[in-house]
Amino acid sequence: MRIVLASAQFDLRLALEILLREELGTDVVGTVSEAASLRSLLQSSLPDLLILDWDLPGYAPVQLLAEAKQLWRCLQIIVLGRDEGVRQEALAAGADAFVLSCDPPVVLIAAILQSRARHRAGTGAAAVLGSGTAQAAASGQILEGMKEE
Repeated sequence: MRIVLASAQFDLRLALEILLREELGTDVVGTVSEAASLRSLLQSSLPDLLILDWDLPGYAPVQLLAEAKQLWRCLQIIVLGRDEGVRQEALAAGADAFVLSCDPPVVLIAAILQSRARHRAGTGAAAVLGSGTAQAAASGQILEGMKEE
């Protein structure tokens, strides 16, 4: 699975890149810190998954989601947000999943594994992930035996 990371926060991009490579064995094909670079990277790398910080500078997030989906229809998008209040807006705009930045890493990993499964199945069905202990417990079940690629 080819992944692009988009966040203005260098520490977050680095942590995500390490998590994705070490825990999931995925291929991070690029990282960006602003919207103009993201558009270019999406066109050149054609990733399977975009992990997008909702607060990425240089764009209206709803517009960028629409452009990303139009550019590459099979692209899965997981939005990272700091505010639960934008969850519905992100999902309505085309995000396949929404994860709070403060959620434990297992929630993001579960979203990525679900994205990988949808990618392999060739479906675009959206996943609504939430925070909390029930989600973390479910995520733990998803992780068992899923490390591959």
